[in-house]
Amino acid sequence: MTRIRRGYIARRRRTKIRLFASSFRGAHSRLTRTITQQKIRALVSAHRDRDRQKRYFRRLWIARLNAVIRANRVSYSYSKLIHDLHKGQLLINRKVLAQIAISNKNCLYMIFNEIIT
Repeated sequence: MTRIRRGYIARRRRTKIRLFASSFRGAHSRLTRTITQQKIRALVSAHRDRDRQKRYFRRLWIARLNAVIRANRVSYSYSKLIHDLHKGQLLINRKVLAQIAISNKNCLYMIFNEIIT
């Protein structure tokens, strides 16, 4: 039987995969089969952690707000603040409130006074 010369398509596909895994260590960046497994694993982790990142940032904003609120008033808490915000129909999200709490506390205290009165 004559020898069949393979085309360039499979080599191009493997090269593309190798470029994705070029920063991996050891066999994870050299062996094609291992590279494909690690690529799948990396993409799954990236997809999962995008949702986790949103969760973590929301927790961070809430913790920052709660710390600033409790430092200002002893009897006030984060949950009361959010409840009063919704009751007063002030639609400010937690991210913006946390940025205000860090950069300009006086502005946050003005928002408190707006809610309370």
